Amino acid sequence: MKVTPDTLFSDCYGKYAIAAINVFTLEQVSGVFRAASRSASPVIIQTTPVARDYARPEMLLGMIAAAAKAYPNVVYALHLDHGNEAHVEAALQAGGYTSVMIDASHEPMAENINRTRAVVAAAHRVGIFVEAELGVLSGVEDDLAVDAILARYTRPEDAAYFVKQTQCDSLAVAVGTSHGAYKFSGDQGIRFDILAAIQQSLPEFPLVLHGASSVDPDELMRINRAGGRLAQGSRGVSDDEIARAIGLGVCKVNIATDLRVLWARVHREFFVQQPELFDPVMPGRIYIDELEKLCMDKFEKLGSTGKAKTFLQGAAY
Repeated sequence: MKVTPDTLFSDCYGKYAIAAINVFTLEQVSGVFRAASRSASPVIIQTTPVARDYARPEMLLGMIAAAAKAYPNVVYALHLDHGNEAHVEAALQAGGYTSVMIDASHEPMAENINRTRAVVAAAHRVGIFVEAELGVLSGVEDDLAVDAILARYTRPEDAAYFVKQTQCDSLAVAVGTSHGAYKFSGDQGIRFDILAAIQQSLPEFPLVLHGASSVDPDELMRINRAGGRLAQGSRGVSDDEIARAIGLGVCKVNIATDLRVLWARVHREFFVQQPELFDPVMPGRIYIDELEKLCMDKFEKLGSTGKAKTFLQGAAY
């Protein structure tokens, strides 16, 4: 059952969070929907512009629609992640999306406001929810790289002004997380002082945490044992940090890197251990099973397991 993000956020605010999971492939779509079905957890399915280019929008959205039909008890929203105006327009014209993100966070504040406001006006005309971003995360998001030295935290004093000026529906904030596999080192972590100040300036307003994968060090180690060369010694976002962020208004937690790390581990191990094989279906099935477990674990830690029943019961009346 497809729902709008505001429906999800009004129920979860301050109590649990919704996993927003980026998908590119059939295996990822299958694994996420299977996990959401088994966990009875609501989920946000996210596609990026790069994913739409890779699989073609019609094929990507077709896979998602087919999965939703195969798992009718899955409560989900469909979100365009990290789009510009052209991406948003294409998504609005294609239909199917319940929300879009306009990412003008790299622009000066005034330009970010102007660009976001224009997208909000267009999206709201057709009933589509809009996520915006204020502050810049370091790291890599598909083909967009941001040097860590240029990363900017969201200024709490700007957050309420930005939302008022743009009328966006949710806000992705920069509080120390980053895109990619290398997030925190040493004593670094989420700046909860900044997140708390943002919540105080925007009470009951849904906040979004990008770059929130956990990046399991055991997965990195297994990849390297199977011939990979991923750097180690940094960490992702911990379960305790996520739980604390939920209490400070974070309703949506973006997860992408963990799916990619898992893909690398499954396929490297499979072909190293069984070099005579070449059938993509065999590691693909393993990946779906492993991804299902990963997502179910995420839902449990976000507190969303079992919460889909609330929305399904409401739809029955």
